[in-house]
Amino acid sequence: MNELNRRDLFLWVSNGLGTAALATLLTRDSSATAASVPSQAGDPPPHHTSKATRAIHICLTGGLSQVDSFDYRPILEKLHGKSLISDEKPDVFFGQVGLLRQSDWAFHQRGESGLWVSELFPHLAEVADELTVIRSMFAETSNHTPATFQENTGFRLNGFPVMGSWLSYGMGCETDDLPAFVVIPDSRGVPAGGSINWSNGFLPAQHQGVVIRSQGEPIDDLFPAEPRPAENETASRVLLATLNRRHLEERGASDVLAARIRSYELAAKMQLAVPEVTNLDGETAATHEAYGLNGEQTADFGRGCLLARRLLERGVRFVQLFAGGAFGSPRINWDGHEDMVRNHGREAGRIDKPIAGLLRDLRQRGMLDDTLVLFTSEFGRTPFTQSASDKVGTGRDHNQNGFSVWLAGAGLRHGLAYGSTDEVGWKAVENRVHWHDFHATVLHLLGIDHERLTFYHNGIQRRLTNVHGEVLQPILV
Repeated sequence: MNELNRRDLFLWVSNGLGTAALATLLTRDSSATAASVPSQAGDPPPHHTSKATRAIHICLTGGLSQVDSFDYRPILEKLHGKSLISDEKPDVFFGQVGLLRQSDWAFHQRGESGLWVSELFPHLAEVADELTVIRSMFAETSNHTPATFQENTGFRLNGFPVMGSWLSYGMGCETDDLPAFVVIPDSRGVPAGGSINWSNGFLPAQHQGVVIRSQGEPIDDLFPAEPRPAENETASRVLLATLNRRHLEERGASDVLAARIRSYELAAKMQLAVPEVTNLDGETAATHEAYGLNGEQTADFGRGCLLARRLLERGVRFVQLFAGGAFGSPRINWDGHEDMVRNHGREAGRIDKPIAGLLRDLRQRGMLDDTLVLFTSEFGRTPFTQSASDKVGTGRDHNQNGFSVWLAGAGLRHGLAYGSTDEVGWKAVENRVHWHDFHATVLHLLGIDHERLTFYHNGIQRRLTNVHGEVLQPILV
């Protein structure tokens, strides 16, 4: 950076954007010490060497059907319209067990690996050799809200930190002008449970997820509602930092106040960083096309994927992208109770090209060598239809017993399918994987031993994986 003379410095400050950041720089040394909270990790990471240093987590809310996407069950074509034969009565969300239904999308083996991917995701199929698919996931509930909590925190109840908060707590941030953990929600609505899905839980408040929108105003109230003179803005921030520091010195450490001080400091720096990182105009026309920004159906999620890449480039540790929002009528997520073709066709059409573009872009830039991409849903869907009649229905019910997720990026064996459901794709039977195992594996890939990243709360050394979890060694290189 070129050295600023006195005149340039004051011109920079007077533009309004630099004012708050300058005040933060002037008060950084004094306030940072006062605001610090002692770490309770005990054995801080990294615990071992790993190539992965950052991650993007794509969450499909509503329940992606595994038998229509990544879990090819050819016998469903023969059994289409017949009843499920099982000694166990299926425990489904709406209590109606319909007839078996074949996939509405044809499956093909893709790439050099021969990974089975359906025509629901034609663009992802083109990068199948980048994917590591787990086809034997299972959860403990088929209710959206607690299932989504478990997907993010390992627990079905709220009040626990999400994975992004644990990573922020354990790994910190590589930049001081953006958060460690950023959330990009679906522009159509938030997932079941709302902001609890990016809560810090009992971890220090600084580790909660920060929402940045991919379109419109990126962050609420980041800038003053009305312009203020530069000198007033600077003076008010210096005064606030001084008062907060005195308060901490007189009354002792306070997580809430310390986090508030940090949030003010971070907000000041973000006034400079956010307009730059969210401005996608500088990206090439080819990049816009690759992410689907030129398509009416794909532009929204494409902006989110491109923004996620830009955030990682600038040191953000964990970006969570939600595909799907609120429940109700009409459903704007993957909850395909009534009509799978219409529901899954619409939702896949929004995200398929952008995610494939993201993987290609990360690979081309060399970023996939130290980045993880996670693609999950809270549960899957039944291989039989929801309608309990003598006709084959068009929708599928919730299925916690067996579903598919995938990972891509650093430290993984690519083009691999791990685990299996039964012959009709209902229950995970081979190499069953719980969310605790999934979380343990993600932490391992990022250099963290899931048993050693802990936080003392209410008499317990808490961790993301509770007292369970096994690293999935067979999917690692």
